[in-house]
Amino acid sequence: MKLISWNVNGIRAVAKKGFSDWLKSARPDLLGLQEIKISDEARLKETFDFEKYEEYWHPAKRPGYSGTAILAKTPVKVTNGFGPKEFDLEGRVQVADLPKFYFLNVYFPNANHELTRLGYKTDFNEALLKYLKKLEKTKPVVICGDFNVAHQEIDLARPKDNVGNPGFTAEERAWADKLEAAGFIDTYRYLHPKKIEYSWWSYRAGVRDRNVGWRIDYFWVSKKLAPKIKRAWIETEVYGSDHAPVGLDLDA
Repeated sequence: MKLISWNVNGIRAVAKKGFSDWLKSARPDLLGLQEIKISDEARLKETFDFEKYEEYWHPAKRPGYSGTAILAKTPVKVTNGFGPKEFDLEGRVQVADLPKFYFLNVYFPNANHELTRLGYKTDFNEALLKYLKKLEKTKPVVICGDFNVAHQEIDLARPKDNVGNPGFTAEERAWADKLEAAGFIDTYRYLHPKKIEYSWWSYRAGVRDRNVGWRIDYFWVSKKLAPKIKRAWIETEVYGSDHAPVGLDLDA
């Protein structure tokens, strides 16, 4: 099963930059999109070319902000949100109930430049981990999305310059440690323990060309799924957003 996750930084913007052509070429079985930045009202006025895909949208209450969406080759049961109202209003979590595992599409909060939302993000992380453990009692979990954190120093180009900055605070990194300790696997690092590759770059001129980036987009899975991990990758050559798509092939 081919799974892809992509923070598109605005579905309308990426749709004008070859998204439909990429989708027809990539052909994922499931695609998790983050930061769609579109309301249901606005979406219904648009014409998107998602031919042969079922669409499941979870916009934020605030127009033009946050939000997630799942595109699926075949119909799936999707639940929007995971309970806490303060998080679900921002359209951050979708749960697809598949026969052999749960597929979670998640847009994690950004701690913000002055760390004004670090507390909000910490609360989100803890609530989500509790929810993941609850789901695992039924069947394994696949969680994808923009985690807005570089877990280890290998996951960003300039770690020493970014200590304490949003996405590389001790609190955010400690939660990734906690996720790992709870039995979840970072599939890319599982297969590529020493490979240096990034999934996000600033829009500042030349940054992406120089590959001064961060790996903040992930697929993590329950440990039970480890034997089924066939391939994990980052599509660094795909443009259209400040993030690159990340993928996972599961023998499922």
